[in-house]
Amino acid sequence: MQHHNLPIAIIGAGPIGLAAAAHLTKRKMPFILFEAGSSVGRNFQSWGHVRVFSPWKYNIDSTAEELLSETDWISPDKEHLPTGNELVEEYFKPLSEHPFISPGIHLNSKVLSIGRKGFDKMKTWGREEKSFSIKVEENGEIKYYEAKAVIDSSGTWNQPNPIGSGGVFAEGEQELQNHIFYGIPNVKGEALERYKNKNVTVVGGGHSAINALLDLATVQEEYPKTQLNWVLRKDNMQKVYGGKEDDALEARGALGIRIEKLVESGKLNVFTPFQILKLTKNEKGIQIEGDLNGSMETIANVDEIISNTGSRPDLDIIREVRIDLDSSLESVFDLAELIDPNIHSCGTVRPHGEKELRHPEKDFYIIGSKSYGRAPTFLMATGYEQVRSIVAYLDGDKEAAERVELNLPQTGVCSSNLGEGVACCGPEEETAEVEGSTCCN
Repeated sequence: MQHHNLPIAIIGAGPIGLAAAAHLTKRKMPFILFEAGSSVGRNFQSWGHVRVFSPWKYNIDSTAEELLSETDWISPDKEHLPTGNELVEEYFKPLSEHPFISPGIHLNSKVLSIGRKGFDKMKTWGREEKSFSIKVEENGEIKYYEAKAVIDSSGTWNQPNPIGSGGVFAEGEQELQNHIFYGIPNVKGEALERYKNKNVTVVGGGHSAINALLDLATVQEEYPKTQLNWVLRKDNMQKVYGGKEDDALEARGALGIRIEKLVESGKLNVFTPFQILKLTKNEKGIQIEGDLNGSMETIANVDEIISNTGSRPDLDIIREVRIDLDSSLESVFDLAELIDPNIHSCGTVRPHGEKELRHPEKDFYIIGSKSYGRAPTFLMATGYEQVRSIVAYLDGDKEAAERVELNLPQTGVCSSNLGEGVACCGPEEETAEVEGSTCCN
């Protein structure tokens, strides 16, 4: 098979990977899409019970919608706020089942490595003429695929940050993994037995942590022995509460109002700013030791910990690809200045496309939340613009690739003071939206 006849490989069947498949389909370009999970949108299913802040009209890629309109797909109510499960069932799955897209999707297919066929990272001469070689564990069997280009949209959700101070595992954290849930458990549903009448500590200052705490407070009402602790690194609770009544999104503002009331009720013990250093376990439970505002403190006798401290990109699979990443954010290098959370919020990142997403490795791209590395300012709509530009470029349509087709107005709702890597639309959060632009994990 000649190089130019090979498909384009997409890694990850979340909203951005599926949008890439839609755009390639529209341009009649062959693709192959690898998804590690047993379903498209598998990461969304892990927080499927959570309702997002943005209505349907902001969650669907326009080219994907064009393809869906050719089928018997019934468009959801564009003003409705969907849950994670509804996004999967009513959008991701129908798109993946489109007759032109379905044949290219490989589920239960975990990508182990990406490189140039027969070349390691160091070899240069003739490199660009070689196809990409992708090693995949597919349904338990190792397989190799070739591609003429690679679009890595594998996200960051499966790479949660540790709860330890400084972005590293706290002493004892890895040994106590069975008592730590990284994500948003359905504490009112299938996870109820794990948390009811238990001493539970939630770590993190974003919307994921707030959602978990509010659900736990509901459990606490029915099961009064449930004890709640909240560990944050922030030193100002008003930043955590956000815009409240002034928030451009009523659903998001309501979270801030509700969590403030819960804190003031005394039913929740708040530890802030708290830096977790050590976890130990004895017959009474887990002891969480750390620095609380300059003094050593212990949160005693904890049964379960829920971690919502953000995510980071998995770089192991692209070790043999020549990539250019920012040293601090681990984002695509040319994006760092545009998305730095020390400067920008999710409402002030300008649109960008193929040019900013290039790597030294020709025809290799990291897109979606993974392109932002650790920065919590990613917007789903921005990811759709990334896809449009890159696919146009790969199709030789440089004019379309250079054109900007997305305008993101600024908003005062998103704070730019994001010291612990948590924003209104961070990678540790389920989904948020700013003035018509959807944030995505």
